[in-house]
Order: sequence, then C-alpha cells, then structure tokens
Amino acid sequence: MGTEARIEQLRELRDEALHAGSQRAIARQHEQGKLTARERVEALLDKDSFQEIDQFVRHQSQGFGIESKRPLGDAVITGHGTIDGRPVFIFAEDFTVFGGSLGKVVADKICKVLDMALDTGTPVIGIKDSGGARIQEGVSALDGYGRIFERNVRASGVIPQISLIMGPCAGGAVYSPALTDFVFQVEETSHMFITGPDVIKTVTGEEVTMEDLGGAYAHASKSGVTHFVYPTGEDALDAARYLLSYLPQNNQETPPYFTPTDRPDRIDDSLDRIIPDSSNQPYDMLEVLETILDDGEFYEVHEHWAKNIIVGFGRLDGHTVGLVANQPAVLAGTLDISASEKAARFVRFCDAFNIPLLTFVDVPGFLPGVDQEHGGIIRHGAKLLYAYCEATVPRISVITRKAYGGAYLVMNARGIRADLVYAWPSAEIAVMGAQGAVNIIHRRELADAEDPDAKRTELVADYETRFNNPYVASELGLVDEVIEPRETRAKLIKAMNVLRTKRESLPPKKHGNGPQ
Repeated sequence: MGTEARIEQLRELRDEALHAGSQRAIARQHEQGKLTARERVEALLDKDSFQEIDQFVRHQSQGFGIESKRPLGDAVITGHGTIDGRPVFIFAEDFTVFGGSLGKVVADKICKVLDMALDTGTPVIGIKDSGGARIQEGVSALDGYGRIFERNVRASGVIPQISLIMGPCAGGAVYSPALTDFVFQVEETSHMFITGPDVIKTVTGEEVTMEDLGGAYAHASKSGVTHFVYPTGEDALDAARYLLSYLPQNNQETPPYFTPTDRPDRIDDSLDRIIPDSSNQPYDMLEVLETILDDGEFYEVHEHWAKNIIVGFGRLDGHTVGLVANQPAVLAGTLDISASEKAARFVRFCDAFNIPLLTFVDVPGFLPGVDQEHGGIIRHGAKLLYAYCEATVPRISVITRKAYGGAYLVMNARGIRADLVYAWPSAEIAVMGAQGAVNIIHRRELADAEDPDAKRTELVADYETRFNNPYVASELGLVDEVIEPRETRAKLIKAMNVLRTKRESLPPKKHGNGPQ
C-alpha cells in the first residue's frame, strides 16, 4: 500500500470515528434537547483547540452479540484543548454509542486523561451522559468505575475537577461527580440518582418522578450535590468556562490575574446605610458583597442550597478571592447543618487552590431545634471550624453586625488564627444576645424586682450599651480595626496586598481526622 493510500485509510478511519453514533441516535439526542458529545466538546473548548486521544480504541468484549458492534472510540470522547488559552483535559460520554455505557475501554480512556491531567497539573472536565455500567461486561465495567473513583480522589486538591451532568447519571456512576470539586446540571435533561424511580417504588412503595428524584433543582436545593443549574447545555458549558477563569491550573499555582477596571480606592456611601437600625431586621448580604467586589461581579456557588450562608468567587483589584458570608435575610443568618457543610467544603477548596478567603459575619448563633441536634449540628458545625483552622491561605473577616457565641468563632474569628479582623461600628460581638444574657446573668435580680419587665428593659439596655459594639473586642485585640462600611473595599485590597506573601504550613502528618 502506497503512502497516499495509507493517508486515505487514516482519513477514512478518522471519519468513521467522528460518526461512531448512528444518525438516528444523534437525531434522538437532539429531539431531547441535548447536544451530542462532540458538539459539547466544541462548545466548551476554544475553537480548533481540541486534540483527541484514543480515537481508534475498540472494545474487546465477547457475548450477548456485543462482539458484532465495535465502533471506533467506543462510548466516550477524550482529549485535551484550551479554554481562554489555558490547557484543560476533557472526557465526554457519548450517549449515541451504546447509550454512553461504561465498559473496560471507556474506563481506560477516562483513566488515561485523568492520569495525564494529574501528571501535568491541568484541570479536568468530565461531561456525563450515560446509561451506566455496560451490563454485558459485568464486573469488568464495575472495576472501571472503581479505577476512575480512585483517580478522582488522588487528583482532589491537586487539580480542579469539574463535572457537567448533561443526561442520565445513575447507580455507581454518580460517585465520580460527587468526588469532584464542582457539579453542573441542566434543567429537565439531566438526572442523578443511586436508585431510580422504579427500584424505589418496588422496594419502598414510594412513587417519584425522575425530575423530583434526581433533577437539577432536586440536587441543587435539597441534597446539595449540585452547585450550579442552567436552563440549557450551552449555558452550562459557558458557565464552566467562566468558573475556570477564577481558578488556578493546579495547587502549585495562583489564580489568573485580570487587569482591573474598577478603582482600588473606590468608596461607596451606600454601605453606610445598609445595616437597619433594628438589629432584628434583615438585609441582603449579597448587596454588601457586590458593592465591594470588582465591578460588582460575584459568582455564587450553591445558590439554591442552604441559603442562610453565601459562598462564591469574586475579584478584588483583579485577584480572585473566595467569599463566605452569613445571609441575615434567610433564617436570620444562623448556621445549620447544611450551611456548615456548604461553607466547610468551599473553604477547603479555596485553601487547596491558593484562593484567599474573605468572611463576612452576621451570625446570631446556630439554628436551635431537636432535628438539628439529633441530625448532628455539633459534628457538622465542627466541619466548618475544622476547615478554617486548617486553612493556610490569607484569611480576613469583616463583622458587619452580630457575632454571637460559638458561631462567631466558627466564622473565622481571631481565636482560630484569622489574619485580620475588621468590624463595622454596627458590630455586636458577645457570647449571646442581650435578652438571653440578661435572663441568665440577672436571673435572681429579675425574680426579686417589683417590676421585672421594667428591670429587664433597663438591664438589656445596659448590656447593649456595653457589648453591642465592636470596641470591647477591639480593646482586647480581637478586632484589628473598626472601619466605616464605605471604606471596606479599599481596606480589604490593601490588606490582601500585604497578605499575598503569607506562608504558613501545618505540622507534618499523613492527614487529619476531621469530623465527618
């Protein structure tokens, strides 16, 4: 065979691999409102940047007639490309080939790109759209999942891992996304669950739809598995590109810097008026964050879950920062089980990838209740405490209003080695609120008073005068500076500039044993 004939053979094989899925299967994918795997790869990566790996792989399985169908590339597309010029590795399950099912060679392909991503310190993006394990391959397929999971864990905290659920993801397959850093889902066309509606009905008698069981909002608002929800696949792919703009390539690098268009010394008088006169009145902490950050740009993570705490990414003077903030507009900003878990995992991600942390505090305490106590609020609240104590990145807190009791400590207080703590004049830093404190401290005095209500009002007013301000904590050095709200942005930028060279290491150990 001559050179030209060999080149022509190569071109034919490439064309065959590019059209591994039947036209009927592709049409069905489009009818369901879904892109094909190749269309997703093209939409996600920079134009003409994709370099495919293992395009000619074929499965070697026998039995059940599967040996008669051996498409090139099998049911996953793998390779590397760039996003905004920065390298990424990618794998995209192809539902048009064997329903995207995972067999041995599919797992081999995915493991290869995970290994290459880890070896080169490059983010990896997985696009999930699969019917699950390939039953014809039995335990070999299950072993493939195990090999993928092990690599997800090995890569955790070393390279960013992003999962986009863009179709079904069921059974053991769900554990790979759960082990990654961020999970995206698409409304109505993506579903995740360990056991499907039919199995649940058979075992428990419960009837539930696919959407209610494992749809985007079920996981974004109830289970907390999903971080981001978008109406279309194209929107989710665009958002994944945007998320990467805040993240470094790996744990040895810092996030990309963007030349700011917002002045570092910008003063915003609206912050001086944002705290209500009544300490029991809510306000929206999102307004505070958006006012302080560059160009008002804040990318919220887990927007639909545990809304009493806010986490997400923004920039200060062009540098990425991770933000954690109580939300007084929801449950008065109290910490509960879900909020503690949400914030703890975000803090650990930021620490792993050299992203400084800004914490905005307005917390009256932990959410009281039998369900919370029996559900393990002690254990779950300790996760957030552990995450902050373990974090060695620059950590700054701003106390806007309430900072009461143990919840104050858990929100990055000076006692757990916050680098700098600022407080607004409206800050209230105490063991508990005035009413509760007076009822305990002055219990006998109130019992003996001729007019207990009048006496309580007098004592509460005295307690508020003494403790409903930041100056006692400031006298003790537990608050570094009391600042005007309007100057918060400028203060934070100057503080971050000096903390950027912070170097701190933990005592040598294999790993800690934090609360789980």
